[in-house]
Amino acid sequence: MKICEVHTRTPEQIQALVQLWEASVRATHHFLSEAEILRIREYVPQAIGGVAHLITAETEAGVPAGFLGIENDRLEMLFLSPGERGKGLGKQLVELGIQQYGVREVTVNEQNPQAVGFYAHLGFETWKRTDCDEEGGPYPLLYMRRTQS
Repeated sequence: MKICEVHTRTPEQIQALVQLWEASVRATHHFLSEAEILRIREYVPQAIGGVAHLITAETEAGVPAGFLGIENDRLEMLFLSPGERGKGLGKQLVELGIQQYGVREVTVNEQNPQAVGFYAHLGFETWKRTDCDEEGGPYPLLYMRRTQS
């Protein structure tokens, strides 16, 4: 697995990561309707293209297996190909974010208990909860912070 920060983001690469995002969301975000997934998908290319640090993991064949985005000390996005879940790649990416980019915070959908448990296992603790997401949708968010070094 090749893991590196992407400095020049091509339209083709962004499109491949959007496809990975969609596959990941469909495998993990069961609380989202089809219409919501399609609505959110419209904003994903901009988010991927605009995040300060984009780190990708690719297979030996050059196929995206996962990616994370970091802004300041916040993990803004982490998505894995469904076939890569449970193999340690997510942990490897988050630990890289912590060690090399100073990640201390993440916001996670409360309705995604696997993600909540994953971040808790990595030392993140909930410090704030909202009833709605940032767009006012009915998706409670947990704001988690890592206090251990």
